[in-house]
Amino acid sequence: MRDLAAGLRYLGEGQRWVGRHGRWWGFGLLPALVTLVLYAGALAALGVWGGDLAAWATPFADGWAPALRSLLRGLFTALLFGAGLLLAVVTFTAVTLLVGDPFYEALSERVEESEGGCPEGPDLPLWRALWNSARDSLYVLVRAVGLGLLLFVLGFVPVLGQTVVPVLGFCVSGFFLAVELTGVAMQRRAVPVRERLALLRGRRMLALGFGVPLVLLFLLPLVAVFAMPGAVAGATLMVRDLVPDAPVPGGPVPDADQDGEAPGAEPADPYGHLPQVPGA
Repeated sequence: MRDLAAGLRYLGEGQRWVGRHGRWWGFGLLPALVTLVLYAGALAALGVWGGDLAAWATPFADGWAPALRSLLRGLFTALLFGAGLLLAVVTFTAVTLLVGDPFYEALSERVEESEGGCPEGPDLPLWRALWNSARDSLYVLVRAVGLGLLLFVLGFVPVLGQTVVPVLGFCVSGFFLAVELTGVAMQRRAVPVRERLALLRGRRMLALGFGVPLVLLFLLPLVAVFAMPGAVAGATLMVRDLVPDAPVPGGPVPDADQDGEAPGAEPADPYGHLPQVPGA
């Protein structure tokens, strides 16, 4: 439970950071606004033609009694729209981060600098950075969609589909949102996407505490836009505690003990023994 509270605290700290730096908050709004317009159009189309898709997908119900046929297709339409909404929530962050990669990279760096130094990240051309970001997002998206499809099928199970499945859906979306949002600061530290997933699976409650409230906020389209810069800032703050910092040029170098390690340092295993988040 302490990890859950710590994740929520990081989300709040990120929103407070952009609140204190209004110029950077406005800077981070632009990519989210562009993505919102694209997603709003796609969801509107799904709402308009959802009934036609349900009829096309359930031809076996054509000979059923009208009430039963309408019930089945209404349920199918609702689940289809819910799946589309879930997919939109999961992919909104990935698409926004891809569209606004230079914006959010600059925002994340500024957050780190304000907190005491920013690791140098890999010196890559813009096209390569965008390619890496798209590749990592696709890797995460495939797993998110796979779980989403499983939950979609389970949604047809009576009682379970109306109680447990929606809760699991929020948890899955929240976890993958945390994975996506931490990607900006993780890439700066050269942490591969597989390691990023492993890190957050090891601190699952931390990821859920950060991501699930965002899922609930992102259900309101305009809130998603306004919360996005703070979400990137909060994820950056979380990564600073999850992953040992890379050396900052010109920064202090800790004294070494007789074994060549800084006093009290953890063994040189950056992913197996992570430092605890303060208060977690």
